[in-house]
Amino acid sequence: MANSRFEYVRTFERENILLPQTHIIIRIDGRGFHKFSSAYEFQKPNDPNALKVMNLSAQALMKSIPEVMMAYGDSDEYSFLLRKNCDLFERREFKLITAFSSGFSAYYQYYWNIVFPNKPLSVERLPTFDARAVVYPSDSIVKDYFRWRQVDCHINNLYNTSFWNLVIKGHLSPQEAENKLMGTVSSDKNELLFKEFGINYNDEPEMYKKGTVFIRDVGDTLDLVPNSDVNLSKRQVERLRGKLRKVTINELHCDIIKEEFWNKRAWLLK
Repeated sequence: MANSRFEYVRTFERENILLPQTHIIIRIDGRGFHKFSSAYEFQKPNDPNALKVMNLSAQALMKSIPEVMMAYGDSDEYSFLLRKNCDLFERREFKLITAFSSGFSAYYQYYWNIVFPNKPLSVERLPTFDARAVVYPSDSIVKDYFRWRQVDCHINNLYNTSFWNLVIKGHLSPQEAENKLMGTVSSDKNELLFKEFGINYNDEPEMYKKGTVFIRDVGDTLDLVPNSDVNLSKRQVERLRGKLRKVTINELHCDIIKEEFWNKRAWLLK
């Protein structure tokens, strides 16, 4: 950049550098997706094609950023776990959140046109996503973060499944359905679904109940991911990124609450 007498304005810029040697999780959320889903008439309680757009977008973003080791999402949100010692954008928070939010928004619009060819997007209602970056100091807290998101997925899906069956099949108004579910626990909702609509919640698709997990499956090639306390040169980082880019990304719909999931995939937090 050329020097000029106006360059002093750069002194107003501020950078927030995320703590080194901590896990970074970036969570993206759809902006105004309640109105967005209504405008494009999403199927209730779950629209498989809308979830497909979300999953394709997350997978594409994960492929483009090899530092992402794992992604978890449901509804209109996704969380991306970066490898602990990554130095993407020198760990500058604003760079990270803008890259993820803008990248996801672009992929979503691209895949929307493929999955919904008969529902063109309107300029008055375009899908956009915001993002936040949070650092976590330990493996156990990272695990609990993803457990929190999956528990939230289950709670929301059970409620929505009950609510929309009461509205669509039970012919209740939204307010009446809300009142009927007020104060109920999970067992109450399971019983309601079975007795009134013949729905066994356990038979619902795993993607709806557990969300979607994408794993960069390093597997037996653990040497690809160096220990978090190893300082890599720029050349070594680029070689590592090239190797990680070639690693298979697997899509799962499974329990990530139990320790078994993490024990089988030690490289995620290495």
